[in-house]
Amino acid sequence: MSRDALAGDRVRRALKLQVSFEFFPPGNPQLERSLWHALERLQPLDPDFVSVTYGALGTTRMRTHDIVTAIRRQTSLRPAAHLTCVGASRGDINTILRRYWDAGIRHIVALRGDAPEGQGTFTPHPEGYGFAAELVAGIRSFADFEVSVAAHPEGHPESPGIHAEIENLKRKEDAGAMRAITQYFFDPATYLRFRDQARRAGVHIPIIPGILPVTDFAQLGRISARCGARVPAWLARLYEGLDNDPETGKLVGAQVTAELCQSLKREGVEALHFYTLNRPELTRAICRFLGIVESAPQASHPASPSLRV
Repeated sequence: MSRDALAGDRVRRALKLQVSFEFFPPGNPQLERSLWHALERLQPLDPDFVSVTYGALGTTRMRTHDIVTAIRRQTSLRPAAHLTCVGASRGDINTILRRYWDAGIRHIVALRGDAPEGQGTFTPHPEGYGFAAELVAGIRSFADFEVSVAAHPEGHPESPGIHAEIENLKRKEDAGAMRAITQYFFDPATYLRFRDQARRAGVHIPIIPGILPVTDFAQLGRISARCGARVPAWLARLYEGLDNDPETGKLVGAQVTAELCQSLKREGVEALHFYTLNRPELTRAICRFLGIVESAPQASHPASPSLRV
């Protein structure tokens, strides 16, 4: 590609709304096929990056590593690996980072992580990191990784309040974080208020809204109860009577999420991070509403690459 063409591509990318997508590691061959189908469907939207989550106590550590490195080898996508403090010493973290660096992975999503269900509150490893800010500092001192972190515009379930949440975000930035990705929300004012408070408190890194397209309202309730995200009463009313009508529920979810994204875009938001739950269709539809279309015609679906290669 010529220098002028490269410059034009950079300008086009800067002008359009950027998107990124999050996936979780599959637990069986059927879910593995679903993951690769989702990646194939969303890759043509030219995401800024795709991230892969990481289970409590490292329960998906090797699966996360295998998926991220397979994406790196077998697609044009730019993968980011989630990494938590849970159940790992600093030496363990360095070993993981070395494997990622050697595999060409340069982007880490650094999280404190939550204790496994039934084990109460988070307890750091005796030789590990106690907070996400410490993990960020450790990653940045190990190698020149790009590091993203989490932000909670409605407050983390263990946080005493929004001011404490913003102070924690500032510590992560000071430790070397380059962007924050928020927990999902449904009221644009929730994000905008948090963003503005963070800016006044001296947080300068991009704060990317996390977007969850609702495909299953009952599942949304279970997820939200764990992570502290508020499900508004108006949203619950929209899903009344749709327990046995998933197709209508998906249409409602597409409309609600598209309107949320359009509101954020009107307020100057330049990037969105979609929690896909490995289900691509609703995310694709919402991107269409936002004017984000495939960068090239889609090829026929190839056989899914094996994560065990």
